[in-house]
Amino acid sequence: MTILVTAAGGQLGHLVIDALLERGVAPADIVAGARTTSKVADLVDRGIRVVPLDYNAPETVAAALEGVDAVLLISGSEPGRRYEGHVNVIDAAKAAGTAKVVYTSLAHADSVDFVLAPEHKATEEYLAASGVPAVVLRNNWYTENYTPDVLRAAETGVVAASVGDATVAAASRADYAEAAAVVLTEDGHLGRTYELSGDTAVSYADLAAAAAEVLGREVAYVPVSREQLEAALAEAGLDAGTVGFVAEMEAGIARGVLADADPTLARLLGRPTTPVAEGLRTAVEASRVNA
Repeated sequence: MTILVTAAGGQLGHLVIDALLERGVAPADIVAGARTTSKVADLVDRGIRVVPLDYNAPETVAAALEGVDAVLLISGSEPGRRYEGHVNVIDAAKAAGTAKVVYTSLAHADSVDFVLAPEHKATEEYLAASGVPAVVLRNNWYTENYTPDVLRAAETGVVAASVGDATVAAASRADYAEAAAVVLTEDGHLGRTYELSGDTAVSYADLAAAAAEVLGREVAYVPVSREQLEAALAEAGLDAGTVGFVAEMEAGIARGVLADADPTLARLLGRPTTPVAEGLRTAVEASRVNA
């Protein structure tokens, strides 16, 4: 079986390929699609075929899918511009007769009131209507999303957010990648939608405690209002659209949209999910090495 991993130049894509290799998939049976192929030059050295793949250039998608049995459609990275690219991949997969499409969606994408949800919901609906055999992985928050907060806390001793006492059931990017490798390589998952999350939902006070453990210094969670958050973001130089988007994202977290801890991810992995402190430590170390 030949497996195409889209967006292989990103962190999740790279980790999925690592997980596929660890599960015994031969390098010759993996295709890495990337908009910028220079970002995946290391994969060529590992015997993996690298192809250009831009969601917004349908001809590259069609070419990448030639001879492919299964494809991992990693959701696009630009909010507001994702859906059209996803449609291009799904259309190409249908035309190519692809046997399995695995899509990385968002927790409770079909029902949650969250600024990130609409494009995922629309993609899931289009995928279902297409008739392409599919698996939907509704990923909760990535622990790595907190890396900038932890790095700032190394200097300030503070994690600030406008989420109140909300909790988030985050898991590490590597956990989600391993789950993707499982459903790509195993039978019995077609037609399923999996809600994936960390085993435990943690508060931002818990996050601050985990950051303190990683950094070896005291870190406090400081709740701020939406107005205070927006002012801080504007002062940092973000444009008005980005300020509003980030503020609305935190407002959704405050409403509890990422709070549901589900055991499905751990079941797919056959082990507990990575604790937040461990995931943060790995992410911070990687960030410092790459700085």
